[in-house]
Amino acid sequence: MAIKPDQSIDEIKPVFSFGSFTLIMVIVFLGSLATAVLLPYWLPGLTSSITGANPKAFWYLSRGSAITAYMLLWLSMMLGTGITNKLSVLWPGLPSTIELHEYTGILGLAFGLFHGLILMGDQYIGFNLAQVLLPFSTTSYKPLAVGIGQIAFYIWLILDISFYIRKTIGKKVWRAIHFASFLTFVAVLFHAIIAGTDAASNWMQTIYWVTGGLLLFMIIFRILASRANLREKRLRLQNLPPKLPVQ
Repeated sequence: MAIKPDQSIDEIKPVFSFGSFTLIMVIVFLGSLATAVLLPYWLPGLTSSITGANPKAFWYLSRGSAITAYMLLWLSMMLGTGITNKLSVLWPGLPSTIELHEYTGILGLAFGLFHGLILMGDQYIGFNLAQVLLPFSTTSYKPLAVGIGQIAFYIWLILDISFYIRKTIGKKVWRAIHFASFLTFVAVLFHAIIAGTDAASNWMQTIYWVTGGLLLFMIIFRILASRANLREKRLRLQNLPPKLPVQ
């Protein structure tokens, strides 16, 4: 769907229809379950523990999808703050930024769903479906960090769904919900650092520092830009000529 440059953000319809969004999530959900359940029967050697001589496929799939989901969430956050602080007008343009913001948000959510469900195939972790879906229901592997990651996923899901009920809940409520995206990012980062097996590696720490630093810069720029706009509005109001009394 083409977005007109002069459209307000609140007037723009989601890139995907709600039916398409639901279909994507259902396909990822069923596909992940099928992979975790059926792959051990097709290739039994892949289900060995990560403590074996050779790390196995399910753990790699979960780690890779987790990093991808994190990067997509970060990119969506960067694009979202770029919309609100007007930097996106300079590049790549407001219409393109809005579409990319939605695409990356939905795609990242799909990777996050896959990240959790695919662990059902790993015998070392040993998660079942209820433990994957219910926050803080795991006991075998860092329950606090895993639970916070699960909460972050559901907040992320609510954020994506809010695009489709924006007119129903109103602009103020929608914008208030959207502020929860910052909480989602912090929760995902905490989950990644505490529960992620790659968190101690230099390359992963570099990614966390760079992405976190860039997002912090965008947030600070947004706050400063908002304050500057408010001051400009006050000055314009102060400089307006007084209204003449009606005779």
